[in-house]
Amino acid sequence: MSTSQKFVQIVDFETDRIDEMRALAEEGERGFAGREDAPKRRLVLRDRNRPNHYLVVVEFDSYEAAMRNSESEETGKFAEGMAALCTRQPSFTDCDVVDAAEF
Repeated sequence: MSTSQKFVQIVDFETDRIDEMRALAEEGERGFAGREDAPKRRLVLRDRNRPNHYLVVVEFDSYEAAMRNSESEETGKFAEGMAALCTRQPSFTDCDVVDAAEF
């Protein structure tokens, strides 16, 4: 199934406060509710070899929606709160979805 219009951002971060990070994410998701530019899907991954290392894959309908979302006040507050819970600055990778399949 080709989904070239979709856009994904990968957030790479480290924290020893994952429960607080989860609470912050849940609060942020309530703020995104109903917004057209809101993320459509989120996948949180924990590195088996480095337990405080996480990757979050966030899917948007489009690059444009992701950019509108990143410019919002709510996203700015979330990013500040997230950075405060990290043991190093998070990094972000922007990706166009070329292909996706569900099995």
